[in-house]
Amino acid sequence: MRILLVTGKGGVGKTTVAAATAAHAASRGLRTIVVSTDPAHSLSDAFDAPISDSVTVLGPRLFAQQLDARLRFEQAWSEIREYFVQVLGWAGADSIEAEELAVIPGLDEVFALADLKAHATNPDYDLIVVDCAPTAETIRLLSLPDVMSWYMDKAFGPSRRIAKISRPVISRISKLPIASDNFFSAIERFYSRIDGVREVLTDGSNCSARLVVNAERMVVAEARRTFTYLSLFGYHVDAVVANKLLPESVSDEFFASWRQSQSTQLEQIETAFSPLPILHAELARSEVIGLESLGEFGSSLYGALDPASRLADIQPMHLESAGEKTVLSVHLPFSERAEIELARVDQELLVAVGPHRRSVALPDSLRGSEVASARLIDGRLHLEFTRVGDNR
Repeated sequence: MRILLVTGKGGVGKTTVAAATAAHAASRGLRTIVVSTDPAHSLSDAFDAPISDSVTVLGPRLFAQQLDARLRFEQAWSEIREYFVQVLGWAGADSIEAEELAVIPGLDEVFALADLKAHATNPDYDLIVVDCAPTAETIRLLSLPDVMSWYMDKAFGPSRRIAKISRPVISRISKLPIASDNFFSAIERFYSRIDGVREVLTDGSNCSARLVVNAERMVVAEARRTFTYLSLFGYHVDAVVANKLLPESVSDEFFASWRQSQSTQLEQIETAFSPLPILHAELARSEVIGLESLGEFGSSLYGALDPASRLADIQPMHLESAGEKTVLSVHLPFSERAEIELARVDQELLVAVGPHRRSVALPDSLRGSEVASARLIDGRLHLEFTRVGDNR
């Protein structure tokens, strides 16, 4: 089973690339499902066929699904929301306000991960192609397993015990609703839906992310940041798709400056993202719509390459011994020293790059060790650990 996460800035053509990748893979004999996690679904437009929340058959060995995460969210969040509504009502919010405020923005995206987890264990598929939301939403989606795992490990247990102890006392002196065991059980069921999804999506042998870009300065700049943040959270990027390139056959003077700009940006893409392979896709003569057109686009994009194969192997994180020291290497391409923050809390290393922060659980072999040095070399953060008291 292979999973491909296709993402990029809005408007670069990521849905077309995802749909074309799926269509091409199916034509090569792979049982393929393409899944949209973008709230603004456009897979049905790309295939020119109705695609619903349930799995839809598009052709031989080709399936599609546009996830209605909101529907799943409403079904699973009801027990949890009931408690929040009670608290907000106690605080003075009217019933309508309480209902609206009890829905945490963005949390419905969790259920897209739950479906991916289910598909990943389904023996009926050889390949899952994910048409992700634009990059900012994708980073938030893919960081959710880390965030929720931290909460369940560090905060959930103590919160449940405190609520159980304080409930009898508070109920005597205040009408403030205290979370019941049913509430905490609902939280556990909620989390169980995505427990383990991070291990699936960060296993480079199973899952790769592909960045779709246009040869434009702002698009390339965002793709660089996306590469950094995906690497921070342990996701493997194996290719960049340079899409909508002007064909050589377009020689009109009107496009001369545009061609020069694209040429400059394409050089920067190939230099900056090396050693990742850069797949080139020319601007099509007409809209790429329908299964046949998408299949042709996918065939042109990948050529002799197997679209489901792992096109590059760059380890987001690597641990190795170096004499008496242990070095943890974290891939942070395009990052600067000034935007990286580090902190150590017990057996966790907190790494922050710009607005994104990740908690890295350190192996038992580093228990009793401390960070002796941190260096950023060629896009990798090298952390050197030594035993406490080791002066060598």
